[in-house]
This record gives sequence, C-alpha cells and structure tokens, in this order.
Amino acid sequence: MSNPGTPTFDQLRIFLAVVDSGSFAGAGRTLNRAVSVISYGIANLEAQLGVLLFDREGTKKPRLTTAGEAVLAEARAVAQGIDGLRAKVKGLLDGLEAEVHLAVDVMLPTRRLGEVLRAFRAAFPTVTLRLHVEALGAVTGLVLDGQAVLGVSGPLAIGMEGIEREAAGSVAMVPVAAPDHPLARLDPIPPGAGRDHVQLVLSDRSPITAGRDFAVISPRTWRLADLGAKHALLREGIGWGNMPQPLIEPDLVAGTLVRLAMPDSPGGMYRFSTIWRRDTPPGPAATWLRARFVEAGRGDGDVEGLGEV
Repeated sequence: MSNPGTPTFDQLRIFLAVVDSGSFAGAGRTLNRAVSVISYGIANLEAQLGVLLFDREGTKKPRLTTAGEAVLAEARAVAQGIDGLRAKVKGLLDGLEAEVHLAVDVMLPTRRLGEVLRAFRAAFPTVTLRLHVEALGAVTGLVLDGQAVLGVSGPLAIGMEGIEREAAGSVAMVPVAAPDHPLARLDPIPPGAGRDHVQLVLSDRSPITAGRDFAVISPRTWRLADLGAKHALLREGIGWGNMPQPLIEPDLVAGTLVRLAMPDSPGGMYRFSTIWRRDTPPGPAATWLRARFVEAGRGDGDVEGLGEV
C-alpha cells in the first residue's frame, strides 16, 4: 500500500482556483499565473496524492473525479484554517488580542450580555473570549488579580484602588416571593415583617467583601452561590429575596412570583460599571467590548420609588 505525499499549500490554492473558476485558464487569471504553471501545479498535486483529481477527457472544462470531490472538502478546510491563522497573526501584529478574558456580574441582564457578545463575535472573529460570570466583589477580584482584563461589575467596584471604571447602566432589584409565601399574603406588609422569614441571599465568593452583607434584613438566611438556584428556591416558596427585575419579569406575568411591597426593603437600583486595571489597559478588542457595554447601558432609567442598593 502506497502512502500519499504531502502537498504544498500553493498546490491546494491552485486546485481550489481551478474548481472555483471552472477552468485552468480561469485559475490562471485568478492567481495571475500562466496556464502552463496551473497545469504543472495540478499535475504535481496529483502526483503527490497518487490520484487523479480532474477528468480532462471529452470536455473543455475539467470535471472533478470522485477522488477530486473527496479531496475538495479537505482542501477547503485547510485553506480556511490557513486564512484564519493569517487573520489571527495579522491581528497580533496590529496589536489585536488573541484572547480576551471578560468577567461580568451575574445581575447583568442575560439578553444584554448575549447581544453584546454576538456583535463581538462578528466584529472580532479571530479573538477567543473567556467569560466569567460572578457575583458581587468576585468580578473586581478577577480584574485585580489579572485573570480578567475587563469586568462589568456592580457598585462594589466604586472607589477600589488601582481600578478605572465607566458607568454602564443599571438594573432594578426588587423583593419577590412565591404567591403562597406568607409575605405574599399580607396586604399591606407591615414594617419588619421580612425579619420573620427566611431571606435567600446571594453569597460572595470573593475575599474583597468577605463578611459583609448587602440588603440583608432578616437574621434567618439561606446563602447561595448561584443566582439560578436562588431563583428556583424563590419559586418553591422557601424564602423571599431580592432579584433583578428583568430576570423575574416572566414570573411576575405568569404569577409564579409576586413582587413584595415591603416598606422597609423596597429594593433598589443596582448600578453597573465597566472596570479595568489602571496599569493594564484593555487592548483593541476589549476596548470595543467596554464601549458596547457602556452604550448598551445608556438607556437604563431609574425605577420610581427605588433608591440605591
């Protein structure tokens, strides 16, 4: 059994040019080469592989053989890989990052995150993205540690040493519970009633805010590291807690959660900022991301009756 040789990329380019143009002469015009050079290149490629790629008999236009059809798919894959490699190296030479590590606050609306990252993929197809979704001070921690070049953080990043920031919108945090929860059955809810029931609280895995509580009024708490788990337990009626309004809007419409009119804990506006280390400014792709998150947050307005978280 004979083994095929290793074709050059130039031979594969000639092969693809013949296929795409439909003739040796067309490939010559595409590549600005003489027809004899094209013919010689195809002959060498066939000799390297040990198969005939084109049926040249009985037609003026070369037709792919069965072997040629099989080779075509692989040749296109190789060409696309080479093009991708060239684009990535060009980006590196131009200062474009090969990879961007982004950390975002779990409270950031997922729809906004998806829209920005979809546009990022289209604008920077050669840049790999590493996404970290964290709560509270953990976003700032990742940026400070250099694990993320850019963060979209909640208000905890304000005033952090060595961190630059730019406002990037806000989200309303509102207290909710299942419709059969005791607090949901009170009308009106008296001040202090929330202290008599389990409050579901999102934990912070960062040492930056270790030991600190935010918007916690009940001495009876369940602490969860995952916002999705908190959402699920709220729907089960296990406790009450504050949630970003866009996330639980479908629940409010469906009636699986109800908003609690708690006079002493009405919720508040949770404000976002894009953050980065002062000594490690973002590159072109991360800077583009930063601008998109800032722009996406410009239309966020405050909800009447809510202060700050």
